[in-house]
Amino acid sequence: MQSAECRFVAYEGARQLIHHGDLLLYRGGRWPVDLAIRTAGRSPYVHAAMAAWEDGRVYCLEMVECRGGRRVLLAEKVLGRPGRWDVFRTNPDGWWPEFDAAAAVEAMTGFIGTRYGWINLLRTGLLHLPLLRLLVRAETDDQARTTRPPYCSQAIAIASRVGGLDPVPNLADRLTEPGDLARSLFFRYQFTLL
Repeated sequence: MQSAECRFVAYEGARQLIHHGDLLLYRGGRWPVDLAIRTAGRSPYVHAAMAAWEDGRVYCLEMVECRGGRRVLLAEKVLGRPGRWDVFRTNPDGWWPEFDAAAAVEAMTGFIGTRYGWINLLRTGLLHLPLLRLLVRAETDDQARTTRPPYCSQAIAIASRVGGLDPVPNLADRLTEPGDLARSLFFRYQFTLL
């Protein structure tokens, strides 16, 4: 997970340090929804996306509430919210040589144009309610599938699995939250984009 101290780097100086398939996590603001996601997920993160290089440009592949799956220039995202986008290196020490970042990016690209996974997000959120949390156990089956479209961190987990590695073992992809990705050994904080 992100260290206690952020390493702020200007986007222009950092863009060449971003790898194809790196994890991008967004630290939310003071909106009620952001506060709820941060509190439930036990992390500062409220959104997850994946970096992708194409034609000398870095894109952000993401699932967004109002638009579903999309690809936008990472520079635009950073310009709109400087100091809130953290870059996490995927497979930082090469411990998982079987991981194929290109396959993960291709899988994430496959979500472009799909609807946002509100149903799965709601189901994940309900598991954080006090009484329900006592009565319902989180699904831990890594092979659990759903035909419903994914939300942001679920899409990252699915794409990473297609690339050859489950970033959050023993937790179903449809229950994976941005904070779970930040705590995974498969990702390591690098810097925050300005």
